[in-house]
Amino acid sequence: MNMNMSSANFNTLEINSIAAAIAAVGNKRTILVQGDMGAGKTSISKLLKNVHHHPQFKDHVAVYCDCTTKDLGDLTVPVIKGLDGSEFVRYATNEELGLHLRNIPIILMVDEYGKANAAVKLALLRLMLERMMGSYVMHPDSIVFATTNLGAEGVGDILPPHARNRMVVVRMRKSTNKEWLEWAIENNIHPSILGWANETPQLFHSFTEVRDPKASNPNISAVDYARELDEANPYIYHPKAPWRTSFVTPRSLEGASDILWAADKYQLDKHTTLQLLIGTLGERGARDLSAFVALADDLPKLQQIKDDPMNARVPESSAAMCMVVYRTLATIEYSWVSNWMRYMSRLPRESQGLFVNGVRKATYTKRDMVAGTKEFGDWCIQNGWMYAADKK
Repeated sequence: MNMNMSSANFNTLEINSIAAAIAAVGNKRTILVQGDMGAGKTSISKLLKNVHHHPQFKDHVAVYCDCTTKDLGDLTVPVIKGLDGSEFVRYATNEELGLHLRNIPIILMVDEYGKANAAVKLALLRLMLERMMGSYVMHPDSIVFATTNLGAEGVGDILPPHARNRMVVVRMRKSTNKEWLEWAIENNIHPSILGWANETPQLFHSFTEVRDPKASNPNISAVDYARELDEANPYIYHPKAPWRTSFVTPRSLEGASDILWAADKYQLDKHTTLQLLIGTLGERGARDLSAFVALADDLPKLQQIKDDPMNARVPESSAAMCMVVYRTLATIEYSWVSNWMRYMSRLPRESQGLFVNGVRKATYTKRDMVAGTKEFGDWCIQNGWMYAADKK
């Protein structure tokens, strides 16, 4: 059965809910996560190993198996054993499955299961259902989950009915720009990309949300078809837009961040930087991001805020102000919280609220450090009206 089905056939969950579901049932049932390419499926193991959210897995070993690189002989190989003059065959498993760890609980991610060849899919079925392969049995606290792309993406993900029946199949939706920003702030993503993501939510849309131009005009020309697809969303992957050889995904945004940090450090010229971004995000995405890179000239230096908060430059555009706030959330330290709060008082109320809401997120790792300062507490008291809904 081809996995090219309507998303309406699946319960769609965001990544944190999927991680919670895997944590709850993953030792008994294998959850197969379907999702858009580059949307962050492979980061589920990291979420499960996050002691703050899943302390029960602090002693688990994370194991990763890439099905696209495996054939049947890569999963199990025969080993001849002699016993009292007789001989028998047992099968040794690939260490990527983690079964050799035996008495240690693991978190096994079976990646790209839908792209595996038929023999590999069959070989893994017992592992998926019974938590064993050959004579190897998993630790009872071990977790198993699998990931694959959407069949509609046209990249070869196929799930036979007998395999599907042994798993729980869920659709992972892409993060919204606001959800992704929470992650990005904690992971050293370049401020220009933070600003662009904040202002451009369509970067995080799925191709399944884009209306097919042929639905309203079956006889549309190829030129008009391409134009309408690009007008709907020119940034993301679409299986019917093969001219987009590079496109925006959460994964490619992280790659673009690496490029921008390197461009800052090694002073790459604008043309070189743009070409690298085009190869990562596609031309439309790269050129639009470059406009946000240009806004960096309007940002105050961090050292200026630390040393002279009442005279450091205040950006003129709202987009640049957002970039200053997101940069601060990512880099702030206790030693300059006080000066930041003084500088922040010079920003519009919306920008101040953006910072405070960022601090108050349960996932923000610097939350206690910032929220515990007198200056932050004073701001909250003076502006308590902004959080009236929290007090109900």
